[in-house]
Amino acid sequence: MDTSVTTAKAAVDTSSDAVTRPTREEAEAAVRTLIAWTGDNPNREGLLDTPGRVVRAYEEFYAGYKEDPREILSRTFEEVDGYDDMVMLRDIRLESHCEHHMVPIIGRVHIAYLPVSRVVGISKLARVIEIYARRLQTQETMTAQIANVLEEVLKPAGVAVLVDAAHQCMTTRGIRKPGVFTITSRFTGRFKEDMRLHDRFMQMIRPTPNDM
Repeated sequence: MDTSVTTAKAAVDTSSDAVTRPTREEAEAAVRTLIAWTGDNPNREGLLDTPGRVVRAYEEFYAGYKEDPREILSRTFEEVDGYDDMVMLRDIRLESHCEHHMVPIIGRVHIAYLPVSRVVGISKLARVIEIYARRLQTQETMTAQIANVLEEVLKPAGVAVLVDAAHQCMTTRGIRKPGVFTITSRFTGRFKEDMRLHDRFMQMIRPTPNDM
């Protein structure tokens, strides 16, 4: 069997109940049904190509199901000359979709880890966030997933993750409260045990005058 197919299937099956993926034609038919449900005519000129566009957009929005974050983190470097302090990426833009209403979650992620004997390329950390973000999510789950996979693969002395995001399911519908941000965090190892290190992380993610 093609190992790439096996990997993709494993990445997609995130629950105990695997599903059969519909064909592109079935997905486009579903979009036409939704257009008609809204009260518009899916056969009018302006909407004829919309189902295809929506399906292509979904391929981008939910591309994270096709990738394995563990594989992304698997290549590490041991030549760090004894470096054992915090490695941090601040203000990583987050674009995800809420699993309850399938509307955008937009915000920022701050992430740090304490290497023990190896480090990973910094772009790989951002890539892990991108993989989990490009799935249907709750912010709480995504925060835990990011921290857990760093713990599992890198085996660091500690991990810190903080997500600060606005949910359009709250700002554009329902209670309609724009300007509200949800903050979730996960701290492990020394970031959880050492409040001085925890506070240092929190200080470092604050905007500086150059960010204003």
